[in-house]
Parts: sequence; C-alpha cells; structure tokens
Amino acid sequence: MRVPLDNIIMRLVDAWLAIPGILFFLLVVAIFGGSDLVLIMALGVAQVPLLARLVRGSVLSEKVKEYVEASHIIGDSNLNITFRQILPNCLSPIIVQASVSVGFLIIVEAGLAFLGLGAQPPTPAWGADLNEAKNFMETYPLLTVFPGLALSLTVLGFNLFGDGLRDILDPRQVEQ
Repeated sequence: MRVPLDNIIMRLVDAWLAIPGILFFLLVVAIFGGSDLVLIMALGVAQVPLLARLVRGSVLSEKVKEYVEASHIIGDSNLNITFRQILPNCLSPIIVQASVSVGFLIIVEAGLAFLGLGAQPPTPAWGADLNEAKNFMETYPLLTVFPGLALSLTVLGFNLFGDGLRDILDPRQVEQ
C-alpha cells in the first residue's frame, strides 16, 4: 500500500503542532542561545506548521473548482495550473495569516525578552523594558505603562491590518 507524501507531511505537521510553542522557544534558546538571529529563526520556524496547514487547505479547496478542471480540459500542464491558477487564488488567506501572525510573534518575543531569553542588552526590547520597570512599579508606574502601551498598540495595529487585508482580499465579500 502506497502512502501519499501529503499524508506523511501532514502527520509530521500534526506532531509538530502538538509541541507547545513556548516550550519550543525555550528549548531553542536554551540550546542555541538568545541571540537575535536564533530568536528570529525560531519564531519563523514555529510558524511553518500553521502556514503548511493553511496552504494545504486552500489548495485542496481550489483544486476541485471548475476553473482548474477547465484548465485541465484545454490541456494546460499541472505546473502551469498550479502557478497560474491555484497559487494566486490561495495567496489571500496566506497573506492575511502572515499579517496576523506578526502581532502574535511580537508578543512572544516580548515575553521571551521579559524572561531574559530574548535579545540581549544593549538591543532594545519592550519585554526587557517591562522586566526592568517591574522593580520600580510602586515608585514610577509610568515606566511600565509606555512599553506596555507601545506593545499593545503595535499588536493591535497588525491585527487591524490583517483584518483589513482579509476584507480587501476576500473574494466572497459582498459589496454594500
């Protein structure tokens, strides 16, 4: 019995998703250190299974549509159908997910920096600023307000940007 490559890859992705993200980040930082490059690589690698599932779902829903069948009937190659028909129709959910993921990754980076596992001084980080300011919360509470507010507004901005992209790129959106 032949097992399709798709099934094998998706089972590996499912196993990868079973590992809690914070545990993965802590493990990577503990093994490779807390440099900026290591942190960026770990944050990027952690998004691979989410994007893989999203891309797979989008491709599976697009490949059964009539325009793909029509392309097969007129004799287009599989490669041509993939890159000229299916991929452009799968890009909008991927772009939206990427923009929303940026906000999540900013929070994760700030959390790791708060724990002392992120960017090392003198590199500025909102989480490190919050960690240093926590010692002065009773005397100077505004030291925690501004980094927290900057972090919150940035994440909110990326989430609103992703929401706006979804509204613009969604072909099922009805004009009102």
